[in-house]
Formats: sequence, structure tokens, C-alpha cells
Amino acid sequence: MNAIKIAIRTETDAIAFYKEAALKTAHPIGRKMFLSIMEDEEHHLEDLNCVLEGLHLKIRDVASPMKKMKTVFERNGDILLERIRPTTDEMEALKVAMQMEKESIEFYEKLSKRESTPKEQAFFERLLSEEQEHYAIFSNTYSFLSDSGNWFMWEEHSIVDGGTPWA
Repeated sequence: MNAIKIAIRTETDAIAFYKEAALKTAHPIGRKMFLSIMEDEEHHLEDLNCVLEGLHLKIRDVASPMKKMKTVFERNGDILLERIRPTTDEMEALKVAMQMEKESIEFYEKLSKRESTPKEQAFFERLLSEEQEHYAIFSNTYSFLSDSGNWFMWEEHSIVDGGTPWA
């Protein structure tokens, strides 16, 4: 099976998984996160199908996955202040999501080095970059949900008394 067909299967599986994870996630922010990543994967699938069919790729002017997630968090700041109690299923979904993204990263990394034309290399490097951002989003979310205190200390650069190192 050629690499594009493997990539199509991978993206199709990811879409199905993220859709199911969104349906099972109780917290609205978590649901939006999974749906946003699912939308990215749908774009990847569309692009890969164009490559497979020999069509020209559409140049998309879309925000990076990380920027989209920042927007979701900024718009829903009040919801974030609620006490978050993730279920075991949600934590397991994040673990599976991180593993899926890790495998995609490795796959697109190989393809970006193997493909011959600059256009193909750029295409796979873009997919690689987006999958790396997806992994970072899931990893950060997992850290936040599993140990919010330490997450705030490291991500917000706070010190024990609640101040900031630059204040």
C-alpha cells in the first residue's frame, strides 16, 4: 500500500476517533478541542485525496491548530474556571489521542524526508507541523487535567506564593 493510502487510512481513523471522543466528552471545552482537531484531520484527508487523485491542492488560509485552541480557551474562560473533573474515559481518550498523533508525527516525518519534489516535501512538512501541534494540545490538556496545580505553576510561571517571577 502506498504512503498516501496509508495516510488516508490514518486520517480517516483519527476523524472517527475524535468524533466519538467529542460525543463522549462531558466538558464543553474538551468537546470543542476534539471537534477542532477532527476538523483539521478532515482537511488533511481532503488534501491527501487530492494528492491521490492527482489534483492540485487548495491553498488554505487557516489558523494553526494551536491558535484555534487558544481562541476556544479565550472565548470560554469562565467555563475553565469551573472545577474540572475528567472521567477515566476522557483521560484515556487523551492518552489514545497522544499516541495517534505521535504515530502520525513519525509517519509524516519519514514522508517529508523521503518525498522527492519540494512541493511534496512542503506538503508533508505542513502535515507534520499540524500533527505536532495536535500532540502538544493533547499533552498540555492531559497535564492540566491530571495535575492542575503543577500545570498552573509551570505553564503560568507562578511561584509558590502565587506571584510571577517577573513581577
